[in-house]
Amino acid sequence: MGRGKIEIKRIENSSNRQVTYSKRKNGILKKAKEISVLCDAQVSLILFGASGKMHEYISPSTTLIDVLDRYQRASGKTLWDAKHENLSNEIDRIKKENDSMQIELRHLKGEDITSLNYKELMSLEDALENGLTGVRDKKMEVHRMFKRNGKILEDENKELNFLLQQHLALEGVGNMHGQWI
Repeated sequence: MGRGKIEIKRIENSSNRQVTYSKRKNGILKKAKEISVLCDAQVSLILFGASGKMHEYISPSTTLIDVLDRYQRASGKTLWDAKHENLSNEIDRIKKENDSMQIELRHLKGEDITSLNYKELMSLEDALENGLTGVRDKKMEVHRMFKRNGKILEDENKELNFLLQQHLALEGVGNMHGQWI
């Protein structure tokens, strides 16, 4: 005895619709995994429910980008316009620049310098000397600032001590006058 056929139309009851979505989503995800394993097929499945939540399956042997690129080539449909291509190229350029900067940073720390040739070592030495000169200049500037601030504080301290001595002297004179009266 087989299952009865159902009419394929929108389920009006939201609770029943959600239960059906959940069961069928799990079923189609299971089928996607099975066909990927059994037939060595590259599968990519993306589902968006009514709530906007995304569910996906991508065969372990591929990536979504690979599947979409193959789809684009096979169907002739353009998924990536020039703007996306430019962004992708820009990301690649920035990744390369980042890698290059990390290598340069390691060199500045004195790491991985055995592979550098004479010119590169000279350039690195110049960069380090320039950096060291900048650090020394800044250190001297900070030192002069501390000295200047120290001198200002010393002068203010002397002035306050002078004012205190004057105040104490005046109080002493006032007390003496108070005793004579």
